[in-house]
Parts: sequence; structure tokens; C-alpha cells
Amino acid sequence: MKELPRKIIILNNEVEARILSSMLNENGIPHILKSYHDSALDGVFQLQKGWGYIEALPEYEERILELYRAMINEK
Repeated sequence: MKELPRKIIILNNEVEARILSSMLNENGIPHILKSYHDSALDGVFQLQKGWGYIEALPEYEERILELYRAMINEK
């Protein structure tokens, strides 16, 4: 059975999301960046759940988390 993409990591803000997405693109890691923003609810979900998340195939999870940790440690 083919594996489906799943939520890998929840991101805190848009800057973090864009930087990590750029790093994943540079490393050739296919992913989807999803925001919790809903204009009808004026961002309520983002206050509760975080800005959004990265979704990818499970085979990329370890590498995505490594890149995320590297990004956080550079701050």
C-alpha cells in the first residue's frame, strides 16, 4: 500500500514556516506547507494550534526534523 503524506511538524509562525519550506526545497524534499489561518475566524486556530504545519511522506520525517532543529539552533 502506498504511504500518504502526514503532518510532520507544527510551526510557530510564518517566518519559521517559510524558512523551513525553503530549506526543504533546497534539499529536494517534497512537502506541503499548510496554514491554520481561517479568515472567517480571524486566526483563532493559529493562536491555539500554532501557525501551521509541514506535511510530507513519512520517509522524509527524520530529515525534516533534522533541518528544523538546525534552523532553530541558528537563531
